[in-house]
Order: sequence, then C-alpha cells, then structure tokens
Amino acid sequence: MEIAIIVAVVVVALVFDYTNGFHDAANAIATSVSTGALTPRVALAMAAVMNFVGAFLGQKVAQTVSETIDPGTGTHGLVIVMCGLLGAITWNLITWYFGLPSSSSHALIGGLVGAAVAAGATANWDVVISKVVIPMFVSPVVAFSLGFAAMVGIMWAFRNANPSKANRGFKVAQSVSAAAMALGHGLQDAQKTMGVIFLALLTGGYVAAGDPLPLWVIFAAATAISLGTWSGGWRIMRTLGRRIIHLDPARGFAAESVAASVLYTTAYAFEAPISTTHTITSAVMGVGATKRLSAVRWGVAKSILTAWVLTFPAAALVAAVCYWIAHLFLP
Repeated sequence: MEIAIIVAVVVVALVFDYTNGFHDAANAIATSVSTGALTPRVALAMAAVMNFVGAFLGQKVAQTVSETIDPGTGTHGLVIVMCGLLGAITWNLITWYFGLPSSSSHALIGGLVGAAVAAGATANWDVVISKVVIPMFVSPVVAFSLGFAAMVGIMWAFRNANPSKANRGFKVAQSVSAAAMALGHGLQDAQKTMGVIFLALLTGGYVAAGDPLPLWVIFAAATAISLGTWSGGWRIMRTLGRRIIHLDPARGFAAESVAASVLYTTAYAFEAPISTTHTITSAVMGVGATKRLSAVRWGVAKSILTAWVLTFPAAALVAAVCYWIAHLFLP
C-alpha cells in the first residue's frame, strides 16, 4: 500500500511539473514571441531545452520546498503530500483555463500547507513566511522597479541610435535574454517538484533528511517540465505578451533580463522558491510604465493581481478538501 502511494505521489508530482511547464511556458517566451524576436515553435523548443538544463543547476530551492511541512511518516504522511499536489494542480488548471498567469510555486506551497493544516500535521511557518510569503510580496516590487530602471537606462543609452537598427539589435539580444529566463525557470520551478518528490521519499523512509537528491528525481523533473513547456501555454502567452502592454524588442529584452537576474539571485543567494510568473509579469509592467503609466492595461493587471492573492489560500483550500475526502476512505 505504502509503495503504491509513493509511486502515485511521484506520478502526480510529475503531472504537476508538466502542468507547471505548459502553465509557465509563457513566462520565458511570451515577450520574445510578441515582439517577433522568435517564432513560437523556435521559442518553445529553446525554452524546453533551457528548462531541462536549468533543472540540473541547483538543489537549494528543492531543499526549501521539502522543509515547508512535516507530514509525518507512513501512509498518512504520503496522503498529505498527495493532497497538497492535487490542490496545486487544480488551481493551475483553473487559472490556465482563464488565461491568468498565477503562480505554480505558490499553488504548490499553498497546497502542501493546506493539506498539512487539514490533517493536523506540522507546517513549518518560519520557512513558509521567510522563504515564500515575504518573497511573494518583495519579488514583484523588485522586478517592477528594476524593470523600470533598466528600461530608463536603455532609453538613455540609445537615445541617439537609429530606431530600426536598434530594434534589430534588441531582437537578437532577446534570443539570449529569453534563453536566460528559461534557464532560470528550470532552475526555480523544476526544483520545486524535486522537493516534493524528495519529501515523499523522506516520508516513506527511502531517503534521510541530509541526503542529496537522487539523480533519477532530477532527471524526471527536468524531463516533465520540459515536455510541459514544449506543449505550450498559448492562453497565458497572449496575456503576458499582448494584453498587459504591447512590447517592443528593447522592452522585451529589459523585462527578460531583469526577471532572469531576480530568479538566479533568489535561487542561489536566498534559496527561496519565488514565482517566475510574478517576476516576469512585474518586470513587463515595469518596463511598460516607462512609456507612460496609462500604457499598462491596469485592468488586466488587476485581474492578475487578484489571481496572485487568491492562489495560496485557494490551493490550500482545495488541498484541504482533497484531504478530508481521502480521510473518509483511510483507516
């Protein structure tokens, strides 16, 4: 029974990773596609490859995710982890259907915490608050501010440049910045699934707390998120690339560069599983605001912000309901 549940948790975790890939594919490539720097298929292929590579570049975020809750041991603990995943997947699918770029990261953490609280297990609130909740509010502000500042710097540096030549140059540069963004997405988001699988293995007694991530876990998570990215997330891509603001290549380059920098810094310096969605969306708004504040479609931004605020509690609630239903059938 326990082995079957562990296998099921691993499979569901990889399904979450896949949904994360197609849900967040737009994060890396929407700006490049909308400016014409890359064709959609080329952009998706590049993002899928960079997602795969990024997954092998660190384990700190995975460790943080595995420390967010202590579900206990045995079958009951595994059911808690499973219900946390189901809560995250459900919210991912709801926001994907409505084309809202909500956070897969916060859906995952919210789901795990919701299932743990419903089960009376331990949620490590110090880790959740310091490495999830605080970065959830700080990272969008930082990305918006840096995006605005970076774009002001670019506008000043190229104030005398020929517009058409500058545009061509920034289209080429966007290929690099989009790749950097996709690498950061793999670094951050694939690790979150690795952390959940490690938590399941820890709960089942197959690994010890201080053990490194098994290579098969890294490879499986990297493959799942890459396949998800390749399948694409066209609804959300349209929101990021067009509905918030019409981007030009320079602004696309600035937004992607800033977002990638924030992802690397938080992964390596703070070990925090931040939202790639929040980061790139905030950077897009920041660079867009340099045109004029009215150029940003704040109505769309408001609906996105609503999805951000709802993600953590909504995923937690769905996970809690999943646990209560599962609890009816468990001894």
